[in-house]
Amino acid sequence: MLLLVAGGIVLLSIFASKISERLGIPALLLFLGLGMLAGSDGLGGIHFDNAEVARFVGIVSLVLILYAGGLDTIWGDIRPILTRGVALSTLGVIVTAVALGLFATLILGFSLQEGLLLGAIAASTDAAAVFAILRARGTHLKGKIRSLLEYESGSNDPTAVLLTISLLELVTGTSDSVAGLIVSYFLQMSLGAIVGVVMSSLAVIIINRIQLDHDGLYPVLSLALVALTYGAADLANGSGFLAVYVAGLIMGNRIFIHKRSLIRFHDGLAWLAQISMFVSLGLLVFPSELPSVIGPGLLIAAFLILVARPLSVFVCLAFSGFGLREQLFISWVGLRGAAPIILATFPLVAGIANADLIFNVVFFVVIVSVALQGTTVPFAARWLGVGGPGFTPGPLDTGVMPQSRMVEYRVPPESRLVGRQVARAGLPDTARLLLVHRYDSLLTATGGMRLRRDDVLTIVADEAAIGELDRMSGVERVPGIPLVCQGPGEYGVGTNGSESGA
Repeated sequence: MLLLVAGGIVLLSIFASKISERLGIPALLLFLGLGMLAGSDGLGGIHFDNAEVARFVGIVSLVLILYAGGLDTIWGDIRPILTRGVALSTLGVIVTAVALGLFATLILGFSLQEGLLLGAIAASTDAAAVFAILRARGTHLKGKIRSLLEYESGSNDPTAVLLTISLLELVTGTSDSVAGLIVSYFLQMSLGAIVGVVMSSLAVIIINRIQLDHDGLYPVLSLALVALTYGAADLANGSGFLAVYVAGLIMGNRIFIHKRSLIRFHDGLAWLAQISMFVSLGLLVFPSELPSVIGPGLLIAAFLILVARPLSVFVCLAFSGFGLREQLFISWVGLRGAAPIILATFPLVAGIANADLIFNVVFFVVIVSVALQGTTVPFAARWLGVGGPGFTPGPLDTGVMPQSRMVEYRVPPESRLVGRQVARAGLPDTARLLLVHRYDSLLTATGGMRLRRDDVLTIVADEAAIGELDRMSGVERVPGIPLVCQGPGEYGVGTNGSESGA
């Protein structure tokens, strides 16, 4: 029965994502709605009030989402905005937390520590929300705005987590040293970054050298390495979230076996994580309790969107080269999502006095943020004049250089390449191995495939790469009629006038 319900919810979530594209509604808002609809106050009647389980699901999901986001990020896009991104993901979170915390103290009648705790919980922008909005909605932006927003959302969760835990310790009386908390913050951030760098280097070595016999094990291996990265950082008292994001960022810009298929695997896993996370958080909330926080919730959401977030952006980007319109747009795309809701479960688990009120207010603020800001991002980009040109489809790019030729090489029985994986065969960088003729079979080449004696390799390469292949030990040229590649994704006519195809 559990599998039936889970499968049904996931299937409905997939349909909801399709609807979100047509209606311009963020998919994560529909995922939350499905969870609320399936909950005890909704039509599903599923009673779920275990904050600890919801927090665990949320943490695991965030790990997968952050890693996939880092894996899909190009370092060349990040490098020019790194300093400004770090400022937004650290100082920006602190400024937002303090400003929002002081306002929440006045509105809700909290103590200063409780108000700052709420501010810290709602201070970070959400990676899942920002990635989904900027990538799924097809918003085209000028300059480095998109890279800055994605880097900030992917790297500011550790700051919010550490602030939340530190302030929670102050509220519960388990810690009273502010100086100690500051030292702990910088230590955890540093250790998280170091673990991410080390684990990503180890991951590349392991994936490239393990030589698994079954390609289907590589995604399992990759997932295990992600879990080890988070666990190692957590064991070292570092930030596991920062570690997995840094590891994903470095891995995405390195070369390893099955890279494309692993990126697709983690992208699909990130979508499943988003669905699981938002639905479980939707189940956790009781909609009947939300009307009581509409008033203060709207005030806090308005202050966050119109005051606290812009203040943090203006402080961090004051001398950055971003103009006023760009800073206003960056302020507007400070979407809140699952991360604040997950952090709002920390006070519930700790059992502090106003935990239920904090959770409900944060949940309401997230709904307002996603519904208002998430649906108006394309409009805001056009209105502020920061939109960029859209993508214009061109010829299919196969990664093959113009004026390349298709040639064939045989692997002799005595070749040093027999038993070696394709990725470790030492083929020139500009050569593309397309097919492997093995006995009576025609196989699609993969990085993990092991070469065998008498394999015939169909390769597309330019003249320089062909020269390298001709001089390469371990393969011998098979005479044949070359096909000339006149451009990316476009094969021409061979020397005998016969038509070519791909």
